[in-house]
Amino acid sequence: MATLHIEHAVTDFGSWKQAYDSFGEDRKSGGVRSERVRRPVGEANRVVIDLDFDSVKSAQGFLAFLETQVWPGASVMSGPAHAVVLVDQEDGHVDYPQ
Repeated sequence: MATLHIEHAVTDFGSWKQAYDSFGEDRKSGGVRSERVRRPVGEANRVVIDLDFDSVKSAQGFLAFLETQVWPGASVMSGPAHAVVLVDQEDGHVDYPQ
């Protein structure tokens, strides 16, 4: 399993959440198996999202979709997103996947 971990600032959480929810079908068709949206304590205009995929390749493909199709026109983001694909080491991954 791979997780696409995303952090970014938002202009308004309610507006951001509405925009996020509108991409539900894209997440599903993009291979997202589960998702978590959280906010750091004391940072109401910051979000942390974890999207789980079956493979690193699927996570990287969805990240490319976000970078090229979603984020460039996202008025609800108030800065660049930081995103990284993570793998669970407990799943038996010994080699770092490319």
